Amino acid sequence: MRLGIGLIAFACTLAAAGAHAQQVVKIGHVGPVSGPNAHLGKDNENAARMAIDELNARGFTLNGQKVKLQLLAEDDGSDPKQGTAVAQKLVDARVNGIVGHLNSGTTVPASKIYHDAGLVQISPATTATQYTRQKFPGAFRVVANDAKLGGTLGRYAVETLKAKNIAIIDDRTTYGQGVAQEFAKGVKGPGVRVVAKEFTTATATDYTAILTKIRGAKPDLVFFGGMDSVAGPMLKQMKTLGITAKFMGGDGICTEALGRLAGDAVGENKVVCAEAGGVKGAQEGVMADFRTRFKQKTGAEVQLYAPYVYDSVMVMAAAMQNAKSADPARYLPELKRIKYEGVTGTIQFDPSGDIQNGALTLFTYKGGKRSRIDVIR
Repeated sequence: MRLGIGLIAFACTLAAAGAHAQQVVKIGHVGPVSGPNAHLGKDNENAARMAIDELNARGFTLNGQKVKLQLLAEDDGSDPKQGTAVAQKLVDARVNGIVGHLNSGTTVPASKIYHDAGLVQISPATTATQYTRQKFPGAFRVVANDAKLGGTLGRYAVETLKAKNIAIIDDRTTYGQGVAQEFAKGVKGPGVRVVAKEFTTATATDYTAILTKIRGAKPDLVFFGGMDSVAGPMLKQMKTLGITAKFMGGDGICTEALGRLAGDAVGENKVVCAEAGGVKGAQEGVMADFRTRFKQKTGAEVQLYAPYVYDSVMVMAAAMQNAKSADPARYLPELKRIKYEGVTGTIQFDPSGDIQNGALTLFTYKGGKRSRIDVIR
């Protein structure tokens, strides 16, 4: 009889513990932590983990109940097939939301999987216009898209750099082709000609053939749609071939690492690029504080998109709190109408899920280091 009473008491204790068990909210992050873009993917993952750790340290609550946030981080290797595989893995793990991916080529196919599962996805880096033009209600991004980025660079090339003969190269990825196409649309003007259009791949290492063709067209500016891992060696080979044209690109090349990857071929004021995002004025102090905290937390400098990953996690968490729920169906409406003050500035989304009034930062390189030209909207 005593044994029976003991078992009943033990069962009651377990039931009480279960009733008060802390809710776990899973947020997935996907980026390339292997392959040629691993330095950017790790930068992003570190920022996601930093945001999660800070929210947990503050005591994150939903509807008055303390909740533990858990980061489920996956590697897509910048490969679309790997990207869709890990997307399904996160869906099967029943995550409550996704922050990622880095590359447009992995983000776009993965977004269909998230959409079919009814999940919310916030991309901190994808600029391909196709991503939000699919009209998936749960797809958002916190950076300006290629239409703005490429078009702005095109106009800058013509109006400010006074380029007349322009060569365009892309890496055949969703991102590279997209930003190159939008750049081409922006280079209209009297006497302006696109004298060459060539392409390479995201994994190529020898660009001699296409650069030799381009040299014959005598461009005064070369635009590359692709990533820094290709742009750096390409600049070296341009120098070897005696191509002295200015070099432009989008956010994929606009990294702290480009100076190291290109060496002295990066030149002085030779490269002009644009990063999707950017702050100026009072917001610069907020960003500087983030960079300091990031360095203290990770031991590494911010590479490119870490602040946008951090804000993506934070804005998702804020929408959950506003909805008092981590159920995507319940916090999605809150995300659509949110106005969040992040380290990257004010985050609000238009009906398509694009960031409203997204900023762009123009950079050049001096002494092998990035040097800001201006922030424009």
